[in-house]
Amino acid sequence: MCTLIVRVLIYDQTKEKKEPRSVNQYMPMALPVSTDSLDAYLQKISHIQTLTAEEEKVLALRLQQEGDLEAARRLVMSHLRFVAHIARSYSGYGLSQADLIQEGNIGLMKAVKRFDPSMNVRLISFAVHWIRAEIHEFILRNWRIVKVATTKAQRKLFFNLRKSKKRLGWFNQEEINTVAKDLGVSPEVVIEMESRMSGQDTSFDPFTSDENDTHTAPASYLQDTSQEPAVRLEHDNWQSHNTSQLYQALSQLDERSRDILGRRWLTDQKTTLQELADKYQVSAERIRQLEKNAMKKLKLNMLEA
Repeated sequence: MCTLIVRVLIYDQTKEKKEPRSVNQYMPMALPVSTDSLDAYLQKISHIQTLTAEEEKVLALRLQQEGDLEAARRLVMSHLRFVAHIARSYSGYGLSQADLIQEGNIGLMKAVKRFDPSMNVRLISFAVHWIRAEIHEFILRNWRIVKVATTKAQRKLFFNLRKSKKRLGWFNQEEINTVAKDLGVSPEVVIEMESRMSGQDTSFDPFTSDENDTHTAPASYLQDTSQEPAVRLEHDNWQSHNTSQLYQALSQLDERSRDILGRRWLTDQKTTLQELADKYQVSAERIRQLEKNAMKKLKLNMLEA
């Protein structure tokens, strides 16, 4: 589990009992806590008191107008428990809950930076989108070795389809059509995404202690043999054979056809049709026709060789 680092803000509970709390009635000392325990982290953030609407607006205005980072920290800290609550709903993806929470916290910080208190909306309502967006991106990056969804439409389909699969289990054709209609896509798209989600990552070179195991590892048939001496020798011989055939076929063409093909295809700097047209005192279209006919004769000569 990744180390979760939180700075827990301690409130002066004594003052709160005597008079209404203001945004400045916090103890100036912040307690730094570093722990590998998710339960300890959740327990610590559960003790952070939430802000009222008025306190939230005052802090947001201080951040917006004065760039007050302390106000931004208080806004973030007071909403950590909501991030943990949202991250808990994504526990079925087989990923670390601590990592999901940390990604959600990044989304929360982005939301705090963009929050406009003049819109008369609570921060958590605005931040939900950013929190979920960061968690979604993390899940798509880490759920499989190969990313299963790349476009915006595929990402939406991925999460909606998982909800439907959790509710329905295995799909039959009728359920596929129903899901496709609900999500506004074709049944073929649903089937393709469902097959991606059902696939499993395969180890390139898995370890097995069973001598009778007949499973063929990808490492055994995906090896690069292009640099082996025998393969290189065969490749060089084949290249030499093809080159010999090419020049033999060229020798059977007339001089003009050989010159056109040579200048057009067998040099580093390709000659244009107009340059050849000027040389032979014909039109560029005529050179194109001569080139096409010469290429046909060349292919026939190579097949007969």
